[in-house]
Amino acid sequence: MSNGHGAMEFVLGGLATCGAGFFTNPLEVVKTRMQLQGELKALGQYAVHYRNALHAFITIARSDGLLALQSGLVPAIYYQFFMNGSRLGTFQLQVNWGLTKDKNGNHSFLRSVPAGAFAGCVGAVIGSPFYLIKTQLQAQANHEIAVGHQHPHESMSHGLKTIYKSQGFLGLWRGVSGAVVRVTVGSASQLSTFSAAKNFIEGTKVFAPNSWVTTFAASMVGGLAVTCFMTPFDVISTRLYNQPVCGAGKGTMYTGVADCFLKILRSEGVWGFYKGWGPSYLRLGPHTTISLVLWDQIRKLYVRWQTPVPGDVAMKR
Repeated sequence: MSNGHGAMEFVLGGLATCGAGFFTNPLEVVKTRMQLQGELKALGQYAVHYRNALHAFITIARSDGLLALQSGLVPAIYYQFFMNGSRLGTFQLQVNWGLTKDKNGNHSFLRSVPAGAFAGCVGAVIGSPFYLIKTQLQAQANHEIAVGHQHPHESMSHGLKTIYKSQGFLGLWRGVSGAVVRVTVGSASQLSTFSAAKNFIEGTKVFAPNSWVTTFAASMVGGLAVTCFMTPFDVISTRLYNQPVCGAGKGTMYTGVADCFLKILRSEGVWGFYKGWGPSYLRLGPHTTISLVLWDQIRKLYVRWQTPVPGDVAMKR
């Protein structure tokens, strides 16, 4: 595949997930609030502002206003484009190069797992600054229902400038260690499961060739897998990104992924890693489905557009 086609794989992946990100961002806001609720406190030692996903929606809308359910939308869209564009593009390039197939040229689940993990790692590093600002903007709330540290950002650009001035360029990547683990695990489980399910369904010939229904069914399987495997790392990532920092630009609550993991386990128990699991599932399912279906369909349109029609070729001659 030419360099131009290779670059398009990144653009196509980014465009597909931006569409999904717009519709699922309110669930991301709810998930973030619930993951920060009761931070490093045992059950019963903190006020429960958000009992479940539905209650959180109503509470946020009443206290912060309906627009608060789209908090952090701008950095969320940027994050989707750069992170998932890099992630899906990197994975598709590996597929195009035959790195996810066995020696007989058949799809290999075992090879898809590291391919998806590597793609996730690339995407996490590239999109980290936008996820940092997104998380901190989504955590902002009225005092009555505030959870976690409250960062005084007025917008994405204001937040990026503030962090850059106070913590330097590398400050924009604070918390990236948690993001790398989160997206690597999520990407490996999502893309490998999606690819395997899609190949299996296509093999049954239940649906017509290149049917969007096949992609939809496979993406549902991928969404379930990513929710189960990624949620604990999602909680850790949210905590690392939202924690306050000292004058030296270092987190004051957690020193890294391992420290965050141990503190959550000791203070909140195993259930602490699954806070926000409900909205996370409600978000990841539709987000995975919408993004993967859009990605697959956009790629088909692009390939069709790139393939000359015999009649057109004759006319050009």
